Amino acid sequence: MLFNDQVVWITGASSGIGQEMARQLAVPGARLLLTARDEARLQDVAANCRQRGAEAIVLAADLFQADARVRVAEAAVAACGRVDVVIHSAGISQRSFTEGTDPEVERRIMELDFFAPTAITHKLFPQFRKQGGGMVVAIGSVAGLMGFPLRSGYCAAKHALHGWFEALQVEHDIPGFHVLIVHPGRIRTGISKNALTATGVAHGIMDPGQKNGMPVEQCVRRIIRAMERKEHQVLIGGKERMLLWVWWFIPGLYRKLAGRLGGK
Repeated sequence: MLFNDQVVWITGASSGIGQEMARQLAVPGARLLLTARDEARLQDVAANCRQRGAEAIVLAADLFQADARVRVAEAAVAACGRVDVVIHSAGISQRSFTEGTDPEVERRIMELDFFAPTAITHKLFPQFRKQGGGMVVAIGSVAGLMGFPLRSGYCAAKHALHGWFEALQVEHDIPGFHVLIVHPGRIRTGISKNALTATGVAHGIMDPGQKNGMPVEQCVRRIIRAMERKEHQVLIGGKERMLLWVWWFIPGLYRKLAGRLGGK
């Protein structure tokens, strides 16, 4: 483990990939900053991290709100005097057809899945320069590489995330700075239950594909390995890798397959 002497800030740390990132990175000597809206759940995650020997600081914030992003970024730097790694895991998905979805739902998805991580990264640039580097891990999605039914707003946000951080990879001039973009497929988390429907209420259902997806523990082990190796992009999943190949080489077949799989 190469991060036990670094300050690692994880957004979306109260559940899913973010929570498991906190658990696996919680080793003796690690200093973790944990952010999400639900402070009670964050405190539980922090307590578990401390039991494992890590220092864990809770920085609760509603990252849907622009001013909250500024405040929590400032608090993150102030908490330990530096941020060596930021893992942008906060996000929300969608389960509704494009036609009939309230545009405000799409805007809400963009706020958390795109504007929150990019705004926080902007706030951290001066600190990265001051301390001589850092790492940004952007948790995207396979849906950020190809379109998928019932997720048009989510696809748009993750495509934007991918484009922004990929451009950052090739244009930055900060010594010791690294960007990793992660594209998970179907991972066994509660993302489908929390996904927004056409009116903005929670989907409330664990999709079969999510239920039978890759265990989150396995997904996070692969992310941490990519961080240690300083990979630039990593695609995590099973059948999704084959589906991406079909999308690239046989787009007509992909559209048929995706249409059948969309609600599963």
